Order: sequence, then C-alpha cells, then structure tokens
Amino acid sequence: MPTACHAVHHRPGRSSIGQGPARSRRRQIDPTTCERDYLPEELEFMRALEQYKRSSGRMFPTCSEVLEVVRALGYVRLPTGESC
Repeated sequence: MPTACHAVHHRPGRSSIGQGPARSRRRQIDPTTCERDYLPEELEFMRALEQYKRSSGRMFPTCSEVLEVVRALGYVRLPTGESC
C-alpha cells in the first residue's frame, strides 16, 4: 500500500508578531511528486488530469470534472454484483 507524503513546517520560538509560540503547520504535498513507481493506469490518469487542467485553464477541477476525465479514459461503473 502506498504511503502518503507530508511535509511539516515548524517555526521555532515565538511568532513574528510576538503573540505567543508559533503554531506548527502541516502542508500536504502533491502525491505525484513522491518518489515511487506508478502503475501504468495511474500514470495515464495523472497525465489525463494534467492535460484537462491545461486545456480548461482550471488548476483545481471539481469532483464532477475529475469524473469527466475518468469517463473519458473509458472507465464505467458496472452494475451491482457484476465484476470484470
């Protein structure tokens, strides 16, 4: 099972405005930048999504738009109980 990549930023001491200790911030990193071997299907999806983002000008597609990309790749939902 793949592991998630996270970066944690800790600012030591007090905040720059002097109102107590600085809070630690957790920043999510895009999993496509993690060093790992991707399955061909994963690479195909990542490339298709990047192409969609470039062509549409939308860097943060909605869930519906992501589903549109998945369907354009040929994925369909099978009826309940049916398998490939």
